Amino acid sequence: MPYLCSRKSYDDASELIALFGDNAGYEAAARADQSRDRGNYIRFCHWRQIERLIVLLTHDAPLGTIH
Repeated sequence: MPYLCSRKSYDDASELIALFGDNAGYEAAARADQSRDRGNYIRFCHWRQIERLIVLLTHDAPLGTIH
């Protein structure tokens, strides 16, 4: 499971899903690549985390242990 350091991660993932639908993960990956190319590794890590979070948020079945 991805680590969420703040509410901003969830908000960014939700915004990309709303704007790009099924292509939200690709957009997060593109933003990560742009950040890496600029040498901004903090934002690179942020967008990679968002990319993984989008996969979890768009998955229809429960993941992990269900109590």
